[in-house]
Amino acid sequence: MRRVLILGSTGSIGTQALDVIRERRDRFEVVGLAAGSNRTQLDAQAAEFGVAHTALGADDAEQLVRDVAADVVLNGITGSVGLGPTLAALETGSTLALANKESLIVGGDLVTALAAPGQIVPVDSEHSALAQALRSGTPEEVRRLVLTASGGPFRGRTRESLADVTPAEALAHPTWDMGRVVTTNSATLVNKGLEVIEAHLLFGVPYDQIDVAVHPQSIVHSMVEFIDGSTIAQASPPDMRLPISLGLDWPHRVAGVGRPLDWTTASSWTFEPLDDAAFPAVGLAKQVGRAGGTYPAVFNAANEQAVDAFHEGRLDFLGILDTVQRVVDRHDAPSALDRAALAEAERWARDAADRTIASR
Repeated sequence: MRRVLILGSTGSIGTQALDVIRERRDRFEVVGLAAGSNRTQLDAQAAEFGVAHTALGADDAEQLVRDVAADVVLNGITGSVGLGPTLAALETGSTLALANKESLIVGGDLVTALAAPGQIVPVDSEHSALAQALRSGTPEEVRRLVLTASGGPFRGRTRESLADVTPAEALAHPTWDMGRVVTTNSATLVNKGLEVIEAHLLFGVPYDQIDVAVHPQSIVHSMVEFIDGSTIAQASPPDMRLPISLGLDWPHRVAGVGRPLDWTTASSWTFEPLDDAAFPAVGLAKQVGRAGGTYPAVFNAANEQAVDAFHEGRLDFLGILDTVQRVVDRHDAPSALDRAALAEAERWARDAADRTIASR
C-alpha cells in the first residue's frame, strides 16, 4: 500500500490520478489533497477518498507536504508556484512524482542538488517514456535523447502565416486536452523547449545530445538512441493515466490502466524535423538552459506574461516568443542562486515582459 499525497487534485493531472487510484484502493491510499482554488471540488474529493488533510493554494500545499507523511507526492500544480511544494517533498524524503515541470526548470540546481538518486519520477508523458527507455542500457551507452512533439495546431505553417492566428486556434490542440497556458505553449512549442530543459536536468544528458522530432500521431512519446545505433521507443495511445500510474508506483506497472495499441488495424506513424525558423522556442530554451541560474525562471515567467497578453488581445501570436527573447536578452543573472533570487528574477521578468508588450 502506497500513501499518496496529490497536489493540484482538481486539475487534469490530479483528477486522472484519482481515476487511477479509485479502482485500486488496495494498492494506493490518498492521505492528502491540495487544490488551487476550487474548494467545492476539493471537499468532494476528500469525502470520496476519506482524506482528512487538505489545502488550498500553493503555500498551504507546501505546508501540507511537510505535515503529512506520504510515500509519494504527486505534484500536479501548474506554474512555478509549484517550486515550494517540490522542494518540500524532496526534503521529506518522499518520492516526487513530478508533473509540475516548471518547478524543476525554474529551480534547476536547487532541485537537483536536493534530490536523492531516483527520488524524482517524471510524469510528463515524454519524460516518462525516456525513463522507461533508459532502462534498456547504462548511462554510458546513451548517445541521444529524442523528445517527440505533436507539432500542435500549427504544424507545417510558416512563420509568416502565424502572424494572425487567434487564441481559439491556438487552443485547438489536435491530441491533448490541457489548460490554457500549457495548450498555448504547445502551439508555440515553448512547452517542448521546457521539456528539453527538464530532460537535461532529470537525466544529465548534455543539450547537444537532446533533439526534438515532430510526430503528429502522438503514439511514440519519446526515444533513446544508444551508442550501438539502436533506438528504443516507448509507444502507447495518448493517455496520461499511464505515466501517472508509473509515477505513483515506479518502477512497477499498474495493470489495466491504459489500453494497448491495436496491431490488427493498419496505421502509419510519421516523423518530421522541427522547423526552427517557424518555432524558435526550442532553440531559445536550450540557450537559457545552458546559461542556467535564473535564466530558465526568466524564460518561463516572461512566457506566462506573454501568453496572458495574447489571450487578452494585447499581443499577437508571434509576439509571444519575440517578447520572451527580448526579456531573456536583457536579463543579468545574480551571482548566487536561491529561492529569493529566483523570486526576484521572476518578478523582474514579469515586469520586463509587461513593459515590452506595452511598447509594441
